[in-house]
Amino acid sequence: MTIGEKIIALLKETGMTQKEFSVRTGIPPTTVSDWKAKKLNPSSDKILVICEVLEISPYVLLSGSDPAKSAPESLTVYRGSNEYDLVLAYQKLDQEKAARLLGYVDSLKQG
Repeated sequence: MTIGEKIIALLKETGMTQKEFSVRTGIPPTTVSDWKAKKLNPSSDKILVICEVLEISPYVLLSGSDPAKSAPESLTVYRGSNEYDLVLAYQKLDQEKAARLLGYVDSLKQG
């Protein structure tokens, strides 16, 4: 799949029309149509504005994957870091408090 085709797919996912996308990016509608019909990619100078309008990172657009949606199997946490302190504190919580903390973290991710 070309980058242009990924953009078209993202437009469908978000419900944004090609016309609206064109207005918001300043990219002519015919160019957007060509990405799909002729399997072309946008020029590199347009990538950042495209990502801004689609509210995605260039990494997601260019690689096709979202690192935020795929959690790693393991993490490295360095002693003395805030993350290390959080893990230690979490491990000391009873089950009820740990569940409350996870609920709070989930609400922070959504807001």
